[in-house]
Amino acid sequence: MIIGCGRVASKHLKAISKNSKNCELAALVDVSEEAAKRLSPDAKYFKDYKQAIDEVKPDIVAVTVPSGLHFEIAQYAMEHGANILLEKPMTMSSSQSKEIYEISKKTGKKIAMGHIYRYFPLVDLLRKDLAEGKFGKVTHGSIYVRWGHGDDYYGSAAWRGTWKSDGGALMNQTIHAIDLLVWLMGSNPVEATAMLSQRKANIEAEDLGMAILKMDDGSLASIEGTTCTSDKDKCAMFTVFCENGVASMGLRKGKPSLDIRMSNGKKLNGYYVRKQIKEYGFGSLLSALNPHTAIYTDFIEAIKEGREPIADAKAGYTSVDNLMGIYKSAKTGTVIKLPLDDDFSSMDMTGYFGG
Repeated sequence: MIIGCGRVASKHLKAISKNSKNCELAALVDVSEEAAKRLSPDAKYFKDYKQAIDEVKPDIVAVTVPSGLHFEIAQYAMEHGANILLEKPMTMSSSQSKEIYEISKKTGKKIAMGHIYRYFPLVDLLRKDLAEGKFGKVTHGSIYVRWGHGDDYYGSAAWRGTWKSDGGALMNQTIHAIDLLVWLMGSNPVEATAMLSQRKANIEAEDLGMAILKMDDGSLASIEGTTCTSDKDKCAMFTVFCENGVASMGLRKGKPSLDIRMSNGKKLNGYYVRKQIKEYGFGSLLSALNPHTAIYTDFIEAIKEGREPIADAKAGYTSVDNLMGIYKSAKTGTVIKLPLDDDFSSMDMTGYFGG
């Protein structure tokens, strides 16, 4: 069952189709019947998500509504017997994300987060080698997400760019990149320092944010997230620097970019591509075209095997907590300790830019 028939729902529909041997679309839920019919004219339709869950009793509920509605739907779905595939961010506050995480543990229902970058080709292989010390000690990491959006994007729905339902460039476009960088670096953030700005977009939240995370092993992670750049040159790049090498990968205009090398200059791109094909098959290289397909494949297998998905409930909770620490640092102008001791939500940023 898919709840929310907006832009990202089409990716879920394609992913379900690609996994048709193991799952099928049970129903669509949206306040707009027109949106649901446009997505899949033959699918069973509900306007009310509670009625849909109670009647259909789906094994998996995909939550693709605006972020401000994630908490109430995820809570109801899990407490009424469904596993959930939850788009990022998990919720709009650190306390609600922790509560969703706790509900998952209490009910025994699994959560797969829409942290798409964890499912890209080579990522898991690289993470394992970094963790095993193949490149030596991690010194620092960096990400930039330059995901340009024009006024048409923010004008397409009233909730976009609002503190209540969406957040800004860091919360919406960058949170799953932050999740990936922390995952690759293999340590936990203990401090956050950040600044936010509004440069182009006429929205409540930031269209440009920069932050530094200090990790518990002493390494540092730099973060840049913006929608100010050209919408015709969208790119996201992740780099982990180590004492004996550097690993960099990302996307630009939908095309993959890869540069993995040892400190002596030896390139390992071919090695990792060959290893990916050997372990996961040639088709796995195409997962970047729609990583939601890989999310569904892994989620279904995780439910059957009784294990956690690659991007699980804990990943959803910790990524929100880290992001809220970044927002809190920007608001207070201070270094913020992580994990947060007290709740902080995107609504606490209301009025940050005035107005």
